[in-house]
Amino acid sequence: MPNIRKKQHLGLIGMLLIAVAFAGLHLTAVTGRASPDTKNYLSYALSLSGESREEAGRGAIAYSCASGQHASLSPVPWTNRKAVGESEEQCVRRLNDSVAYWLRHGNTSGMTAPFANQRFMAIFEARPGYPLFLIPFVAVLGITCGLWLAGLVIALAGSVCVLLTLRAAGASRRAGLAGQALYLALPTGTVAMNPLSDGLSLALGTAVALGCVLLLRDRPRTDGESGTGEGPGAWAAAAGPRTGAALVAGGLVLMFFVRYSQALLLAAALAGVLLAWSGWLRRERRQPAPVLRAAGLCGALAAGIYAGAHLLGWPMGQDSAQDLLTHHYQRPDLPNPWPEFFVQEGVFWSAWLRRQADSPVLPVLLAFSVWALLRRRSAVLPVALAAGAAGLLNQAGHPNLGQLYGFRLIVFLWLLPVLAIPLLLDRPSREPSPVPAQPEEVGGGHRDGTVGVAHQVREGA
Repeated sequence: MPNIRKKQHLGLIGMLLIAVAFAGLHLTAVTGRASPDTKNYLSYALSLSGESREEAGRGAIAYSCASGQHASLSPVPWTNRKAVGESEEQCVRRLNDSVAYWLRHGNTSGMTAPFANQRFMAIFEARPGYPLFLIPFVAVLGITCGLWLAGLVIALAGSVCVLLTLRAAGASRRAGLAGQALYLALPTGTVAMNPLSDGLSLALGTAVALGCVLLLRDRPRTDGESGTGEGPGAWAAAAGPRTGAALVAGGLVLMFFVRYSQALLLAAALAGVLLAWSGWLRRERRQPAPVLRAAGLCGALAAGIYAGAHLLGWPMGQDSAQDLLTHHYQRPDLPNPWPEFFVQEGVFWSAWLRRQADSPVLPVLLAFSVWALLRRRSAVLPVALAAGAAGLLNQAGHPNLGQLYGFRLIVFLWLLPVLAIPLLLDRPSREPSPVPAQPEEVGGGHRDGTVGVAHQVREGA
């Protein structure tokens, strides 16, 4: 028992060391991360905190323009920040002129400052979750440090959920720590740190992934010493399907208020992949009940998200297509936007594939993910596939060449290598049993990265 507790403490220490290293690295880039959309979210947060719409707009403009003066000198990978263009004074003047113009042209209501026409700003009005999350950070630390710390909390929370997801799926301690490190080192970590709603949506998505794995596992593991002691591994082993259902439902409901389109795509992708997996399990004469329950929950939540957005009158798919093709609604709507929209799809994905050929980091990681899919049997793999599909669908809904070199719209695709590749660190299952057995705990880790979808007699018992 003392030896087991020591190993569990080592896992907790490893998790904290990775978090501290990530925070230290990102101290080199406390500012300089603002994108054109940051000012919209920030002005929304400042308005919610009690400032007038005009004051909120001035504060957001000041931060955005000051952030734009920082060139891409940071050693943090994947940031892709642009070099300085206009001066800070020119930036402030340009944005103030834009606000005055749109005030004169009818954008006189709402929580966000009038940086564009009211129809475009309605997209951000429909995402109150991230501005609400920012309020305590900005109120206590000010805008610059508050946004940085909020991003750090979001990034670390997502990385811990990845670690717990892998541990809940039966992966070893080293695989869980590798997943945490990959999440922070790849574009998932950078997107999480950027002052946009995408990072909070991604962190909630990792919580949903954790909940799905707990549902697929069907019941807590009680074999050996897995349910005792402290640390993330012990919690992941002891959590049951009720916790999983709460994480799935709570994560998607919160994501609805942060970025409802991504919540809808994630819920639908999970329902589809899990339903297909249950069919495969039935064909292989395995127990599909836990998978069907998880698929049913995700499908019901997807329907609820769609209905909620429709009832609230939030922008839907047709609005997104018009936004792309009319340059943020500054030109008249097209009577039928879909033919031209699909032309844009072809243009974007052709350019995207050429981009991947020139810089094949993602294709290589996806190849390793496929290797893990073929060599490992784990409940985390269908969840990772669904997350990747949600990322592709989100990018397909926004085939904007301006996003060709970015990662934020397709960031859920990067969860596939984050969740799959660490499983290669564990030994594959040797037994071709009809139903995967629960992994055996060996010295705080597990013999392999497998996990069953229903409670089985412990392997080797």
